[in-house]
Amino acid sequence: YISEDELYQKTGIQKQIFNTIYQLMAVKVKAPEIVAKARDMLMIPDYFHFLLTGNKVQEYTNATTTQLVDPITKDWNREFIEKLGFPQEIFKEIKKPGYEVGELTVDIQGQVGFNCKVVLPPTHDTASAVLAVPTQDDRPLYISSGTWSLMGTELKEAKCSAMSMKKNLTNEGGYDYRFRYLKNIMGLWMILSLRRELEETLSFNELCQMAKANQNFPSRVDVNDCCFLSPDSMIKAIQDYCQNSNQPIPKTAGELANVIYQSLAISYAATIEEIEMLTRKKYEAIYIVGGGGNAEYLNELTAKATGKVIYTGP
Repeated sequence: YISEDELYQKTGIQKQIFNTIYQLMAVKVKAPEIVAKARDMLMIPDYFHFLLTGNKVQEYTNATTTQLVDPITKDWNREFIEKLGFPQEIFKEIKKPGYEVGELTVDIQGQVGFNCKVVLPPTHDTASAVLAVPTQDDRPLYISSGTWSLMGTELKEAKCSAMSMKKNLTNEGGYDYRFRYLKNIMGLWMILSLRRELEETLSFNELCQMAKANQNFPSRVDVNDCCFLSPDSMIKAIQDYCQNSNQPIPKTAGELANVIYQSLAISYAATIEEIEMLTRKKYEAIYIVGGGGNAEYLNELTAKATGKVIYTGP
């Protein structure tokens, strides 16, 4: 048994139901024969590198999101692994981005017609996105905006305090052993789901424009509420939330989109207050990277809600 407090203090990772630690425990409980047969535990990018080179290594930035890596030693927390009853031998050596995994296997060379070295990138997508933030500031405030909105800054040391845990911020590994001190916010998953229910007849730009045309619609939702994580109908989930909180119920695509965009901006503003309080730093600007940076209406709302200058990057 490991308490939530100890788990955060020793890993710095935000509790999320999809963290690898819980997936492994579910397999151990429900299909112990699979764990008994396992020889290696590779994250998906590590598995691709194995297919390319035949070599098995685990890349640091993605490994940290398992909630099994020590933020001080930058290595597996072997004590936790033992307590949880996972086989120690399946957790391979952790390597930093820039490590040369090896050359292509003979079979792969035959398929592609050439040979080359395979070098580890920051395999966690947000780690690579943060590395692309267009600034020389060593502690920028960023949003990696896509299906999820990953909002945070970079730190040289993990913050594993009780207050940091209470605010549900995470300390994921970044390039050069920096930490992506951030919060996972529901992000544009809600807009993607809305568009899918509308049979994708509307472009994202059109949804932005329709939302802006309905900007006076007053209802707001907590975008991080679990009811929006995987509902059968995002439209119904939003309408039910508004009904249960005694707010006007959005009915049109424009009203629904406005509720989502406005609520996201409010969540961003609240998260910035938490980050500024915990890091004791005031930020002048937000750097938005990823496809969500194209949502101009959301950028306008974010600037208004936060009082920050907005920069959009690659």
